[in-house]
Amino acid sequence: MNPDRSFEEFPAPSYRGNQESALQDIRDAFAADNDIVLVRAPTGSGKSLLARAVAGCARPAGEADPSEATGAYYTTPQVSQLDDVAADDLLADLNVIRGKSNYTCILPDERNTPVNQAPCVRERGYDCSVKHRCPYFSDRAIASNREIAAMTLAYFMQTAGSEVFRKRDVVVVDEAHGLAEWAEMYATIQIGPRTVPFWDDLRLPDIDDLERAVRYAENLQQTCTRRKDELLTQESLTPGEVRERDRLQELIGELDWFVSDYRDPQSPTTWLVDQSEPSSDDEKKEGGPLTVKPMNPEKYLQHTVWDRGNKFALLSATILNKDAFCRQVGLPPDNVALVDVGHTFPVENRPLYDITQGKMTYEHRSETTPKIARTIVRIMQNHPDEKGLVHAHSYDIQERLADRLADFGVGDRVRTHDRDSRDADLEAWKATDDPDVFLSVKMEEALDLKGDLCRFQVLCKAPFLNTGDSRVAHRLEEGQWAWYYRTALQTVIQACGRVVRAPDDHGATYLADSSLLDLFERAKSDMPGWFKEQVDRMSRPELPAFEPRAAVGETDSSSPSRTDTGSSTGAKTNADRSRQSRRSSSRASRSRSQSSPVADVWETDG
Repeated sequence: MNPDRSFEEFPAPSYRGNQESALQDIRDAFAADNDIVLVRAPTGSGKSLLARAVAGCARPAGEADPSEATGAYYTTPQVSQLDDVAADDLLADLNVIRGKSNYTCILPDERNTPVNQAPCVRERGYDCSVKHRCPYFSDRAIASNREIAAMTLAYFMQTAGSEVFRKRDVVVVDEAHGLAEWAEMYATIQIGPRTVPFWDDLRLPDIDDLERAVRYAENLQQTCTRRKDELLTQESLTPGEVRERDRLQELIGELDWFVSDYRDPQSPTTWLVDQSEPSSDDEKKEGGPLTVKPMNPEKYLQHTVWDRGNKFALLSATILNKDAFCRQVGLPPDNVALVDVGHTFPVENRPLYDITQGKMTYEHRSETTPKIARTIVRIMQNHPDEKGLVHAHSYDIQERLADRLADFGVGDRVRTHDRDSRDADLEAWKATDDPDVFLSVKMEEALDLKGDLCRFQVLCKAPFLNTGDSRVAHRLEEGQWAWYYRTALQTVIQACGRVVRAPDDHGATYLADSSLLDLFERAKSDMPGWFKEQVDRMSRPELPAFEPRAAVGETDSSSPSRTDTGSSTGAKTNADRSRQSRRSSSRASRSRSQSSPVADVWETDG
């Protein structure tokens, strides 16, 4: 790696904000013989451009011995982030490769068949006459032979040990703050009806300790291998059998990793086992679905990430504590440098407002939610012609808010989504010119709402991790409360960056859960300076008196007033009826559309 090339490799015609000074600091950090550089850059810093500049510093093939690693990888956990990279003309030389399921076969009779179910994987010995033009194998060949290959973190991890995607000189990980959590999730093993193809034939005992889980995993691995081998003896497979074969292969690998890691006395991984009660349909089973979860996946990350490059740049707005991050991902802090990039967006353009109405913990939710709903109506009145986003945190809170807002009579201005339609519903809301408010779940990251796409947002609940999760409970039992608060703060900071995307952009963030204020106090020492400045300037806004009619643009003073329960008999204006008609049409079209799985950050097929 030659860090001095970072300036000439910067892809934009000019610098903006702190990009030039950031490149200087990154160059100096690598020049000081650090193998890993953490780049803490706030939203709008142009992290992708910085990433491209660092990737361009990799040793080129023409200057290397055959045994030396060359080129670079760019990877990110977020599918939407990779989509943004693929669409950016300044990043055109980042050659993107995706999982097979994202490509369609080009054979005349297979035009609707994804490549991972095409004849080449269904039929033994199939010789494809158009493989050289296959979109998947073409993209893979280009990405593997060019200087910079771009892919999701899941695909990157999956190709560890691949002869196609070997070790490279430089690896750049964007949105790297959740690297440990992504690794834990990716290495988690689910044994249940959706993950085991022969679940109905499976006898699952009551697993009461980890040793028994390991013995069961060994037996299940053997059963999966036999069933996979039976499929491999067939000359031709149906698409369903292909999916079964591939899933069995994945499960065999997962179980083998679990057993070998558990048996390794040097492994730092702690394994936890959760088991559900068997359903009424599983009368033959003593125990229900099983989840095997890794903690401290240092060994897993060593194989799938750290062994894949010589030098690493890890970029994020929310790597809040260097030493804690290094412990989580198995890095020696002495070999890691932290580069802080200052925020260039005026703090007055990104205000925080305290509208707290009480706690949103489960025991207080029924009391607090109606108060938050009333306050959201007043915020809608304060932004009558602007679009807004509500971070509901969970589908339970989303449903409660949607029902209450409908009762107040402002439902015509409110949109929601469910798990299957979240991407289509999000895009429909972004595309509308109406000042609609979108009640979202888990959209705190990788969402670019620049300009008039969104001018205000509401955080309804402090995003603490679920203490009912065994991994969270285990850490808290060990006293890792700083990690617990730091993780929630990461999500809040990520959420705050959704609505202000440029120095001349502006957007307000309203905080509705009083636990957010407690979080700020407990995690103050881990706040980046630019976010602490926002918190220090936080104030309570002057909102209009509660009047739902005003929130939906009904300003005719002769019309009857709504009550808090939302009843109204006033006639709508032509503009009101037109707006409602457009929204109804949009919703009808939206309900018929099919969502692409953009929200699923994991592409696990090779």
